[in-house]
Amino acid sequence: MPRTGDSLWELAAAEVQRRDNPEDDTEPSADTERSVFFIGNKNGGKTTIILRCIDRDETPTPTLALEYTFGRRAKGHNTPKDIAHFWELGGGTSLMDLIPIPITQENIRTLSIVLVLDLSRPSELWNTVEKLLQATRNHVNKVLADIGKSNTKTANQIVQNVWRNFPNNHPDRELIDPFPLPLLVIGSKYDIFQDFDPEKRKMICKTLRFVSHYYGASLLFTSKSESHRGVMRTFVNQLAFGQDKSKSLSVDHNKPLVVPAGLDSFSQIGSPPASDSDLRQVQVRTPMELWKKIYERHFPPKNTNDTKDTKDPAKDPQYAERHIDAMRAQKDQELEQYKRNADKSWKSMSLGSHVR
Repeated sequence: MPRTGDSLWELAAAEVQRRDNPEDDTEPSADTERSVFFIGNKNGGKTTIILRCIDRDETPTPTLALEYTFGRRAKGHNTPKDIAHFWELGGGTSLMDLIPIPITQENIRTLSIVLVLDLSRPSELWNTVEKLLQATRNHVNKVLADIGKSNTKTANQIVQNVWRNFPNNHPDRELIDPFPLPLLVIGSKYDIFQDFDPEKRKMICKTLRFVSHYYGASLLFTSKSESHRGVMRTFVNQLAFGQDKSKSLSVDHNKPLVVPAGLDSFSQIGSPPASDSDLRQVQVRTPMELWKKIYERHFPPKNTNDTKDTKDPAKDPQYAERHIDAMRAQKDQELEQYKRNADKSWKSMSLGSHVR
C-alpha cells in the first residue's frame, strides 16, 4: 500500500511491483455483487433452494409476494467477499406485475434468472414457462433498451454475454433465441417425478430440454437427495458467487437431467414424441409451437387461477402486528359503514328522481 509522502516515482515503482507480484498485494479490492431472481411454480421449492445455497438451516415459509435475502462468500483470509442478492417471486404466475422490481439498470449487468418448475405438476409446466419467461423477457428488453439510449455498447455487451456458451461452430447457433440474461431451469421434486410412467417422463424431459436449449439455458432436476442438492448448489452458486461451472452432463430421461447451457443440441433431443400422422395434423408456424401442441396433448393445461389462491398478506399470521391489525380492522369497519351510507344515499336520490 502506498505511504503518505511517497514520491511519484516511488508510487509508480510500487504499482509495477504490485502488478508483477499480485499475490503480494494484501489490500482487498471491492466486494463483488451479483443478483439472482427466482421465478416459477407456486410451492415449487424456490425458497428451499435459496436457503440451501446460502447454508441456512431453517424451515421455509410460503412466499406471498416478492421476497429478498442475501448471502456472502469469502474467497480467503483478508480478501473481498462475493455478495449475492436473492429475489424470489411468489404466487406462480399471479404476481407477474412485481417482476420489474428486481430487474433494474443498476443490477442487470450481474443479474441471472432461475426458473423453478414443479415436476410433480406437469399440466402446469408449459403455462408457467411461457408466461413467466415472456413477462421477464419483456421487462429485461425494456431495461436494455433504456440503457442502449445512452450506452449502446454496454447494452450490446450484456446481450452478447449469453452467446459465450454457443461458439460459432455450434450446430444450433442460428436456430436458437437465447434469453437475454443467464438462465437456469430447475425441475424440482424429482423424487415424485421418478415414479411417473416412463413415457410421461420421456415427454417431459425432452420438452424441457428443447425449451431450455432454445432459450440458451442450463437445465437440471433436483430433489431432497443430498447428491441432487450438491449439483443444484453448484449451478446456483456459479450464478450467485461466480464459482466454477459444473462439468456434469446427464441427458438420460431415466435419471435426473443435468445439461449445462450449450452442451445440448436439437439433433440429440430429437422430435416430439408423437407419430408421423399426429405431427402432420398439427398446424403450427414454429418448432416451439409444435412442441407446445404435442406437450399439451399429453398434459392438457388445467384452468387454474393462481390469483384466487393467493392469500392476503394482511391476514397472514406470520405477518401479524397487533396495533397495525387493530387499526386495519377499524378502517375496514369504517369503509363498510361508508359503503352502506353511500348505498342508502344513491337509493334515496333514485327514489327522489322518480317522484319528480
